[in-house]
Amino acid sequence: MSEVHEKGLIAKQASYAMNERTTVEKNEALRLIAAQLVEDAVYIIDENNKDLEVGQEVGLSQSVMDRILLTEDRITAMHDAILQLVALPDPVGEVLETIDKENGLHIEKRRVPLGVIAMIYEARPNVTVDAATLAIKTGNAVILRGSSSAKFSNIAIMASIHKALEKSALPVDAVQLIEDTSRETASDLFNLTQYIDVLIPRGGKAFIEHVIREASVPVLETGAGNCHIFIDEDADVDMTFNIIKNAKLQRPSVCNAVESLLVEQKWFNENGQQLVDMLLAENIVVHGDALVQALNPETIRLATEEDWGEEYLAEELSVKVVGTLDEAVRHINTYGTKHSEAIITPHSERARRFQHNVDAAAVYHNASTRFTDGFEFGYGAEIGISTQKLHARGPMGLPALTSTKVYIEGTGQVR
Repeated sequence: MSEVHEKGLIAKQASYAMNERTTVEKNEALRLIAAQLVEDAVYIIDENNKDLEVGQEVGLSQSVMDRILLTEDRITAMHDAILQLVALPDPVGEVLETIDKENGLHIEKRRVPLGVIAMIYEARPNVTVDAATLAIKTGNAVILRGSSSAKFSNIAIMASIHKALEKSALPVDAVQLIEDTSRETASDLFNLTQYIDVLIPRGGKAFIEHVIREASVPVLETGAGNCHIFIDEDADVDMTFNIIKNAKLQRPSVCNAVESLLVEQKWFNENGQQLVDMLLAENIVVHGDALVQALNPETIRLATEEDWGEEYLAEELSVKVVGTLDEAVRHINTYGTKHSEAIITPHSERARRFQHNVDAAAVYHNASTRFTDGFEFGYGAEIGISTQKLHARGPMGLPALTSTKVYIEGTGQVR
């Protein structure tokens, strides 16, 4: 039996045991994991350094290296996030609907765990912690498969999680890591329908599209973020620059960073040179249309068709001049990834039209796209940001990791 099938079977069995665990038991396990990560921080960082060394040898980009990097501060942040998760209400068992029928049947729809969640992700060893703890809180078992770029880090983190679970009332097998990072193993995981209830990929656009094409397990699509900011003709210049700097530079390697600016013609005529000068002063690589490039032809790259759909995950932007709000909406709906989009305008009516017509999980008015995050939205922890429309959309907190079951109480009724 392959590693994937063996761990799939074990996870399925563990999911039934998780169904019996109480909120108190799950929360205690989470506290133990938080403490164990801090206790093992030196070892985890040493293992993480192995991944970073390999990354340097193979020439990984700075943005990918940043996603792999673990520090004491980042491990402390993991610890704190887990304790915040403990404080959140447990969605399992929540009664969503109650119906009392004329024939005496009492019907309740309740939240229940999904069962076995599989998570496949690139870089980001913090996802190992996020996925494991969110699954535990919601009474699920989880199978994790990270990428080779964070292999040592993921194995070290999993060792800490298992040490903590051994001290808890939860089955250690509720959290599994596939250590083999080969393509064949990934393909096996994509098609493990007998054990896995849902597959969640996290990574770049091409990676997620590959998973969707290859998987027979139901996929919950997440993550890729070709996010836009549309600058309305009357947008305030200072507000616009502040939002752009935050959305692009605060952390360029994440999926809610802005990747493309759409500038209404009138605003561009009045402020285009100042915008370009600001972007270049911030060392942002600009891919502009012909109008934008003309403002600094020696530095600005002429945008190609590929640039309009690019998720740079770096200090790069595509910039296009558009004639109207409707043109901006059409462009976003053509090239966007349904993640996060924004409009900067003083006009609430234009903002509402933009928000209504843009097809995305989160649409902002006068704010940075960087807020698309479970904690920032007040949902608590998240397992990812769904860019599809079925089951869950936007930041996926605890309720997104549950399904529903109908409980019916009778007194002998027959139909």
